[in-house]
Amino acid sequence: MDLATIVGIISGIGIFLWAISMGGSLSAFINIPSALIVFGGVLAATLVNYPLSKLFDVMKILKIVFKEKRLEPGEIIKNIVSLAETARREGLLALEDAAYQLKDDFLQKGILLIVDGTDPELVRNILETELAFLEERHKEGQSIFETMGALSPAFGLIGTIIGLINMLKQLDNPSAVGPGMAVALITTFYGATFANLLFIPIAGKLKVRSREEILMKEVMIEGMLSIQAGENPRIIEEKLNAFLSPKKRNSIRGAKTAESGEDLAWQQTTR
Repeated sequence: MDLATIVGIISGIGIFLWAISMGGSLSAFINIPSALIVFGGVLAATLVNYPLSKLFDVMKILKIVFKEKRLEPGEIIKNIVSLAETARREGLLALEDAAYQLKDDFLQKGILLIVDGTDPELVRNILETELAFLEERHKEGQSIFETMGALSPAFGLIGTIIGLINMLKQLDNPSAVGPGMAVALITTFYGATFANLLFIPIAGKLKVRSREEILMKEVMIEGMLSIQAGENPRIIEEKLNAFLSPKKRNSIRGAKTAESGEDLAWQQTTR
């Protein structure tokens, strides 16, 4: 589970509830008609805006937000360097068996294209085309929540207008003006809160996840083409590390140094 997403949502709701309870009653902020206007309106407008098949995928998209799927760049680079060493030692055809053992379908597809002797430029075009459509699918998921985030305050305002109209009909009853105004403003509160606490942040988290995955796919493409070109595994490793931030680069080097130290210690104990 993605701890940051869960903590962010729970802490946000908790802070709102705490602040409301300090200044008044929580029950004053519960209004069923206001909730129906905001959530019903957002749902209806989203249905108009997107095909039903896209909305059925919303639950799958939410799993990406709440389930942390770590893409370890060090592990990916390590696999590519290992494949490069195999190709340099035994030839490109020896990569076929190793390809079927790979967990990543994208990397497996590229290696099999190389094994089949596909032209390097064609390999790049195929993989970059797949990457472009992957990014497009990611953007569709992001746009659904961005749309909901844009619609939510708008329907909150519509609910406020409805509440004000009903309130103005009762101006001859001064005691009803205050409660009527409070109910009218609750819809704006609902719309703004859910837009800025849920819908827009979820779209932002999806963008972060998308950028991480696309970066790893770009690393894979560059690594596979370098293998096909017969480059030295050490050169390939340095080239792929250039895609990463200095912090991640140092982390990978630190892990590699620690692993080498453990191997050396094991060899010494077995002598």
